[in-house]
Amino acid sequence: MIRQFFSILSPLCAALVLLGQGGPDAKAELSGHGGFVKGVAVSPDGRHALSASFDYRLILWDVNAQTEVRDFNEHEGSVNSVAFLPDGARAVSGSDDGTVRLWEVESGTLLHTFEGHQGKVANVAVSPDGRMAASAGWDKTIRIWDLEAREEVGRLEGHRSNVNAVVFLPDGKRLLSGGYDATLKLWRLEDGALLRSFEGHSFGITSLAVSADGRRALSASVDESLRLWDLESGEEVRAFIGHDGPVMAVAFSPDGQLGASAGIDQVIRLWNLDQDALEQDALVSELHGHNQPIWSLAFTPDGVRLLSAGSDEVVRIWDLSTGAEIGNHGTAAGSGYLVAEAPQSRGAQLFRKCAICHTVTADGGNRAGPTLFGVFGRRAGSVAGYKYSDALRRSGLVWTEETIDSLFAEGPDEFTPGSKMPLQRMPDPRDRADLIAYLKEITNADGGELR
Repeated sequence: MIRQFFSILSPLCAALVLLGQGGPDAKAELSGHGGFVKGVAVSPDGRHALSASFDYRLILWDVNAQTEVRDFNEHEGSVNSVAFLPDGARAVSGSDDGTVRLWEVESGTLLHTFEGHQGKVANVAVSPDGRMAASAGWDKTIRIWDLEAREEVGRLEGHRSNVNAVVFLPDGKRLLSGGYDATLKLWRLEDGALLRSFEGHSFGITSLAVSADGRRALSASVDESLRLWDLESGEEVRAFIGHDGPVMAVAFSPDGQLGASAGIDQVIRLWNLDQDALEQDALVSELHGHNQPIWSLAFTPDGVRLLSAGSDEVVRIWDLSTGAEIGNHGTAAGSGYLVAEAPQSRGAQLFRKCAICHTVTADGGNRAGPTLFGVFGRRAGSVAGYKYSDALRRSGLVWTEETIDSLFAEGPDEFTPGSKMPLQRMPDPRDRADLIAYLKEITNADGGELR
C-alpha cells in the first residue's frame, strides 16, 4: 500500500490515480473550485477561510454564510498552500509556479510576488508577529521572506530531498520543517542553525503542526502514520496508526488536546492528545463525507469547527461537538471529473488525462485549464473568466482539427511557447486523430453558445 502511493506527492500523479473516483453527486459546503483543493486556512477571527486549488486560484469564503466572497487569480500554477497573517487583512500563498505571493484579503489585491525557489512551493507559513513568511520548496530549500521589506532574508538547507512542510514555533525564533527524506528538522532562525533532527518515519513527511504552547509537534507521513513529538527532548511520544494509506494533512486544536489527521483514505480521524489518553486507544472519532483524498485541515480559532479540503474540489465544515457536517448539502457544481461513462473509444480513453484540467459542457466552467466547450473554431485565449498567459492570448491561433493536431504533435512548449499548458506530446498520429474525433463529439463542435 505504501509503495503504491509513494508518488502521491506529485499533483500530476495524484490526478491520474484519482480520475474516475467520486462523481457529480458529491455533497459540499464551500464549492466553487475547478480542481483539487490543496490547502485551507481560517482567519484569526474565524469569520473567513481561504482555500488554495489545483485550478490556480485562491477563494475567500464567509465561513458562517458559507458563501464565496471573491477569488484571487494571479498564480501561474497549482496553488498548494495558503496562510493568513495575524492581522487577518493579508495572506500568503505558495504554488507550483515556484512563487510565494502576498495578498490584501479585503480587496484581493496582489501586493507582492516573492521569487527564488527553483521548483514548486509545497507549503507556506507565517511567523506569529506577521513579519516573516517561510516556504517549503521542492528545490530542497526553505526560504525565509521579510513581508515588510519584501525580500528573501534567509535560506535553510539540510533536507536531502523535497521539503513539504514548514511551521513557525510560537516564539517566532524557531522553525520546524518536514521533508520527503522522512525527517523533521528544527531550525534557529537568527543564524539558520540546525538545532535537531527528528527521525522515526519510514517514508516522506507530508504535513506538520505545532501546539499553541510550542512544546509538541504532530507529523503526517506517507508511511500511513501520525506521530507526536516532544520538541524539547526530541523524543517521539507516540505513533498513531489507523489510516489506510498515506496521511496528507494534520492539525492541532487550539487547546492542544485534540489532533486531526486525514489523507488518501478519505477519512478524518480525531485523536485525544491528553497525556493520560496516550496510554490508551487515543482515537476519538472518524468523520466521513469526502469521497476523494483529503489534502488539508484547519481548526477554527475557537476549536468548535474543523475545515477540510480535498480532491473532490470542495471545503467541508464539521461541527466537532456532533461530528456532523455543517451546511445545506446541496449538489456541488463542478464536482468530480467529466469522463464518459464506460468509455468504449480510444479517444475517450485518451481524454481521461485532459479531464484533469478541462470540462467540456456548457455549464462546466473553467478548472486549471479553460473549458473546452465550443473549442473548435474558437480563438485561443478567448474564454471569459480564465486567466491566460500573455503568450497564448496574443498568439492569434484558432483551434481547429489541424492546430490541435499540431499542439499534441509538437508539444505546447514548441507550438505555444510561453503558455501555461503542461508539457505533453502525443507522437502517434492515430492517437491524435482518435482524440480529436472524440473532442468533436463532446465539445459541441457543430455550434453552441460559446465560440
